[in-house]
Amino acid sequence: MIRPSHSSRPMAQRLLSGAAALWLVAGAAAAQSGAAGPISADRMSAVVKEIASDAYEGRAPGTPGETRTVAYLIAQFKALGLEPDGEAGGWTQTTPLVHYKVGAVPVIRLVSPSSERSLQQAEDVMVQTLRPLDHVAIEKAPLVFVGYGVTAPERHWDDFKGYDLHGKIAVILINDPDFEAQPDEKVAGLFGGQAETYYGRWIYKFEEAARQGALGALIIHETPGAGYGWSTVRASNAESYDVVRADPSSAHPLLQGWIQRPVAQALFAASGLDLDQLKIGARRADFHPVALSGAGFSAAYDVKHEVVESRNVIAKRTGTSRADEVVMFGAHWDAFGMGPADASGATVRHGAADDGTGVAGVLELARAFAAQPRLARTTVFAVWTAEERGLLGSEWYADHPIHPAARTVANFTMDTLQPVGLSRDVVLVGAGQNDLEDLLVRAAAGQGRTVTPDAHPERGLFYRADHFSLAKRGVPTLLLMSLGGGPDFVDGGRAAGDRWISQFTAQCYHQPCDAWRPDWNLAGAAQDVDLLYEIGRDLASGGAWPNWKPASEFRALRDTTHPERR
Repeated sequence: MIRPSHSSRPMAQRLLSGAAALWLVAGAAAAQSGAAGPISADRMSAVVKEIASDAYEGRAPGTPGETRTVAYLIAQFKALGLEPDGEAGGWTQTTPLVHYKVGAVPVIRLVSPSSERSLQQAEDVMVQTLRPLDHVAIEKAPLVFVGYGVTAPERHWDDFKGYDLHGKIAVILINDPDFEAQPDEKVAGLFGGQAETYYGRWIYKFEEAARQGALGALIIHETPGAGYGWSTVRASNAESYDVVRADPSSAHPLLQGWIQRPVAQALFAASGLDLDQLKIGARRADFHPVALSGAGFSAAYDVKHEVVESRNVIAKRTGTSRADEVVMFGAHWDAFGMGPADASGATVRHGAADDGTGVAGVLELARAFAAQPRLARTTVFAVWTAEERGLLGSEWYADHPIHPAARTVANFTMDTLQPVGLSRDVVLVGAGQNDLEDLLVRAAAGQGRTVTPDAHPERGLFYRADHFSLAKRGVPTLLLMSLGGGPDFVDGGRAAGDRWISQFTAQCYHQPCDAWRPDWNLAGAAQDVDLLYEIGRDLASGGAWPNWKPASEFRALRDTTHPERR
């Protein structure tokens, strides 16, 4: 694992040599002045101010906030003279979702050999159902601890060992089996060490529990392993979305959700078990599921569900000589809508930084490309729905592509750009994956800046943004996300960057206070967007096909489509 430090910070200098290294000096003045090519920080700020206002009601899919957001995006693309790139010659791609909402007062109880305890939704647990049912009733279902809930044959790892989970609730640890491993443990490094794999993600764990036949699945919430606090779990407000599926039970157990660690710890203790000792045992390949003797889980609640036709908004500028080859830029337009009032009484979760800044970046890139002669390749500008609900808009597109993955040169995604000011570096999430990173280093050097690998790979940010939907289909991707680590700000250095990250994630992430402010400084965000403009322009002007690194899990998939490219 690469951890940035002040002594190892100049990554670009180590990777560049000769004339390229001189760009560090040549670009220094631009970095200090905030010049960002054709990208305007003021225009970006104006976009965020608009779509993060109360009038958009937090931009939840299937709400009046979506209607207003989609209309705004289409109007912006039209004004820039772009072409529609959605379905049937329109600007949008319909994304059918099912919206689920748990009833107001779920009755949830834990039974142990010595007591019976009622659990409070949003305080002790957060449960949901992603099946089109009107009511859920579970009565004293046995609970089984299944470790990290991972089945990884390529790593010779199976936490289930054939255990029959039908009619039972699986209790699961968050993150990977080696997340807390000591260096002398055999599992250390098997799942990437502190760099979370897809096996560590909650989405995978719920889906695997369903594949194993579990009636329900509860993940024990721990902030270090999850990468966020309980407030983020609560932000769902017992609402959830999924794409329309022929068989929802194949992907989701009847009940899925989170349980607070102290609640789980007390439950284990009541069954004569030590959670901390079980966690150590779960880091061994010979781990077997452990039944919580005498424990039972009961739940009864109503479920409201409705099909919502949400929309991706997609525009393009058709290329000339290689028009069937696509360079794509993307961000998500959705946020968390309306929720419970915070301490100030605010109920709109504005989604300003996350991801109003990314939307602003897409619009600025669209403006920059529209202002120049057409390039050889087609440039696509996609603004996805339902990212906050599981990357659903981009996943729907990837399953129903308008442009085949084999002919998509690259996907560039922006999600939560920082609003604090200029920085000496750009944070790279998912370092070591593909050739686009080398192009990023070169472009950053042209601005007098360096590239810093994600300081918190344990948070699994590479699997938590819309680019991942395209990466799973083999498309080389590059994600710019400031949450990957505190930027090295020109004013305040790395310490100031870390403070911003800590304050934002603890106080405003998915909360009403993620709102536009007049004192925002998007000069650094504009510089980051300009990096994508530089790389994307070069790719759209030529015929290069970037690829995944040989060690990447996505390389083999991309290579299978090689005959479809020229």
